[in-house]
Amino acid sequence: MLFKEIIGQQAVKERLIRSVKEGRISHAQLFLGPQGSGSLALAAAYAQYISCGNRQVDDSCGVCLSCVKYNKLVHPDLHFVYPVALSKDVRVSTDVAAKWREVFLDNPYVTLFNWFEMLDAENKQAVIGVEESAEILRKLSLTTYEAEYKIMIIWQAEKMNPAASNKLLKILEEPPDKTLFLLVCESEDQLLRTILSRTQLIKISKINETDLIEALIGRHGLSPEAAESTVILADGNYAEAQLLINENENAGQNLAAFQKLMRASIKFDPKAVMAWIDEIATAGRERQKNFLNYALHIMRESLVLNYADAGLVKLGAEEQGFVKKFSPFIHGDNIERFIEELNKAHFHMERNANVKILFMDLAFKFNELLNLPKPV
Repeated sequence: MLFKEIIGQQAVKERLIRSVKEGRISHAQLFLGPQGSGSLALAAAYAQYISCGNRQVDDSCGVCLSCVKYNKLVHPDLHFVYPVALSKDVRVSTDVAAKWREVFLDNPYVTLFNWFEMLDAENKQAVIGVEESAEILRKLSLTTYEAEYKIMIIWQAEKMNPAASNKLLKILEEPPDKTLFLLVCESEDQLLRTILSRTQLIKISKINETDLIEALIGRHGLSPEAAESTVILADGNYAEAQLLINENENAGQNLAAFQKLMRASIKFDPKAVMAWIDEIATAGRERQKNFLNYALHIMRESLVLNYADAGLVKLGAEEQGFVKKFSPFIHGDNIERFIEELNKAHFHMERNANVKILFMDLAFKFNELLNLPKPV
């Protein structure tokens, strides 16, 4: 992975490169960034730069023996740890290493859902268990084969269970010579405080709009207008942007689904609500999350249409026709609750909530909010 292949994040790239040039490579670093920000890709590019046999001013060379092996994820001194669905046949990361290489090389912005979809384990618990910690200790007890450093990248480090985390505390504090830990995490609150205190924080922000628009135009061939509208929905998350692009061919589905839900909710027609829930329950979880993001977008654009210049509204022609009729139901007394309920639903969706219960609750809440009188 080369730094130039990563979207934006220029300040972080420069910081990482500078630490190598100045010989200030911390033995344990935490790459903390939201989904789709490129934190895993940055950790991989950093590891490759450290090991590169012919470093350039601002990137790895990409062609030396070390880089060639890194590009295939087969370098003997690079190790990955990631969550797995524990079973009789799968206990540690190396049990599914071939699948991991396939997923990462296809998309370094991989999400946990993507990974578990590849494992055919979407509804199972994602965990880095205590057996994984023992495997880490074993691997790092070996001498380096080719590079100066042994590098261990732990993706989704917050998925380490307490036993696994505690077993790594000593080696994080006093690692073997020339050993680097690069922990990649999305949720700082789920990491043990003792892990946090032993790592140097590399904070990674969402990708800024300009960089993401440029990437969508250059990598996916989107028009500037389509790229801009996608970026608004993706909110700095390239993984989400990729999903939105894939969903574009079915763009009308979200609008149709939203219209059905609103019409069923406003007078609360139980039969129509249940039919809608049965329909969306058959969609994949990422499709359902995408719908919730779309609903947030429509709510926000409806509010803009009510209180600001119509020229600021970013909607397709078909959406504009619907939103002109729908926007009077969205106002200052209910918009915050709408956003809160949709964000809450998205949060629970990511934690494998029962889809039918979640959307039924949402329909009840929408019934209440749509019928709040507009302030005079």
